[in-house]
Amino acid sequence: MRTNDTSGWLQTRPGERCFIRVPAGQTGGVYSAVEITSEPGDATPLHCHANEDEHLMVLQGIARVAVGGQVFSAKVGEAVRLPKLVPHAWGNRSSKLLRVVVVAMPGGVEEALRIIASGASRDLPAVAQRFGVTNLGPPPF
Repeated sequence: MRTNDTSGWLQTRPGERCFIRVPAGQTGGVYSAVEITSEPGDATPLHCHANEDEHLMVLQGIARVAVGGQVFSAKVGEAVRLPKLVPHAWGNRSSKLLRVVVVAMPGGVEEALRIIASGASRDLPAVAQRFGVTNLGPPPF
């Protein structure tokens, strides 16, 4: 997969686009990496993963992050660990574009993004369950 290819952007929800930079298939399932752009006001719901730890790295803008009961901002160059089984959310509460890379270990959950973007399933709770993600409600920020 070419990392400078712009045709691979996926619209996963209004305000969010994703590009799977390194799919799990290229790493033997060890990890995957997804670049995400988030418009002002966009945020993930509070959720947790049963199968993977995530590491969020801020490339542009300021991310608002909730993890394990703490809420804080992460700036360009900072990385945040989002452990499996720990509720977390992140979003863009600024007036400028947010750009992050999320590395999931092990990889595989990025395939849910392809399914969501394709519109192949309207049953998002079923997609989340298939990938071991539990939605816990709105972000706490």
